[in-house]
Amino acid sequence: MAEYKVQFEVFEGPLDLLLYLVKKEEVDIYEVNLTRIAREFIEYVDLMRELDLELAGEFVVMAATLVHIKSRELLPVDLQVVDAEEEEGDDPRWELIRKLVEYKKFKDAADQLQERETKQADVFPRLPVQPDFASDAPPPRLQVSIFDLVNAVNAVIKRVESRDGGTEIYGDEWTVADKIIALREAMAAQETMKFTDLFAAAANRNEVVAVFLALLEMIRLRQVAITQADAFGEINIARGEDFGRELSDDELEAADAPTD
Repeated sequence: MAEYKVQFEVFEGPLDLLLYLVKKEEVDIYEVNLTRIAREFIEYVDLMRELDLELAGEFVVMAATLVHIKSRELLPVDLQVVDAEEEEGDDPRWELIRKLVEYKKFKDAADQLQERETKQADVFPRLPVQPDFASDAPPPRLQVSIFDLVNAVNAVIKRVESRDGGTEIYGDEWTVADKIIALREAMAAQETMKFTDLFAAAANRNEVVAVFLALLEMIRLRQVAITQADAFGEINIARGEDFGRELSDDELEAADAPTD
């Protein structure tokens, strides 16, 4: 597979990833196991680096903070007390949790405002004739974040490596452009498909990565759209608003062009 760097903006920051992991654990923020969260956070960051997703420096700072907290929590209780007495300022664990709680308050407030805006958009003035609304309208779809995608592809990679015993399979070389063409052909044959179906024939980790990068590129080009019916549920892929537009040779070549 040719060297490739995805130009896919990550709007979410490290606190968003922490909140995402806390929600996955299905526990209260104050009861979260930061040692486990630290391991998962670093796993996500390592995978996003492998995929060459653009990461802000704050992710590295947060990873270092979590490693520090993890190292403290792994100390014997008596040494934890000594370490806490030697450090000035607040306990980094509770300081991080306070930041997370405050951040969640702002996120929840923003979500509520977005929900009100959506409801207001569905309010219509009284008309002489009652509007005819479709009774079988599909349920609203959740917005899929980059963390949902990384979580899903991480599960696929683990499944493929488990199936192959973790050994590397050498053979065909895959390019992102080739996988884009294959994905377009698959979407032309069916309007929607499940995320996991993309990787049903993947031979190894390298092919999984190639398919995933092709998917990200097609999302960026609005060739496909992704939705989730439930939080942490199955990710579905549908034709995007620009799917009817054929991709040019330049766009396909750019998909495989290495970046500085």
